[in-house]
Amino acid sequence: MSLYVAYVLVGLAIAMPVGAITVEMTKQGLKNGFMHGWAVGLGGMTVDVVLVFALYMGLATILAMPIIQLPMWIIGAGFLFLLGLDSIKNADKDITLAGEKVTKSFFTSYRNGLLVAISPGNLVFWVNVFGVVLAKSYNQGESASFLVIAAGILSGILLHDIGLMTIVSVTRKAMSRKMIKTLTMISGVLLICFAGYFIYEFIQGIKMYR
Repeated sequence: MSLYVAYVLVGLAIAMPVGAITVEMTKQGLKNGFMHGWAVGLGGMTVDVVLVFALYMGLATILAMPIIQLPMWIIGAGFLFLLGLDSIKNADKDITLAGEKVTKSFFTSYRNGLLVAISPGNLVFWVNVFGVVLAKSYNQGESASFLVIAAGILSGILLHDIGLMTIVSVTRKAMSRKMIKTLTMISGVLLICFAGYFIYEFIQGIKMYR
């Protein structure tokens, strides 16, 4: 139990920094409320769970290879750039103010979470940060500890997502349509900035081969 609680805190710490998933969650939460923001988080966690099992089966070694990571960075940049561009272009669409009926489907928000999380650049991040912690435990032959650590980290991420969406859902009640549109455009710009960071990592990786 102490190991589980410790890694719940690790999961919270990992989820705290603003990333592409957090930006997309906040955007959907502001436009359509708690459930749609949380749906993005669930989409991201679906990929995280699959990745945990993949690491358990030894996939971390393959994903950590530079020759595999390089194309993942550039493809990931493309994913995030298109998503950011779409956020800016459609900033004034699908906005549901507090008290209004939501027309956007839950699945659409969940799908957005999957697309952001399945971005190859995001997978590289998890292999380098999340995967190292889990792989170390597994390599030491402690498969039970591996599962406890994985459960702890995923629980921490879930707590972060629920907490963030609670704050966002309360905050949006005081926001106008124009304010939500502006924040949605800012979210799009941030996603494009993340795409730029992925391109930077790709360029740095290319330089290593010179």
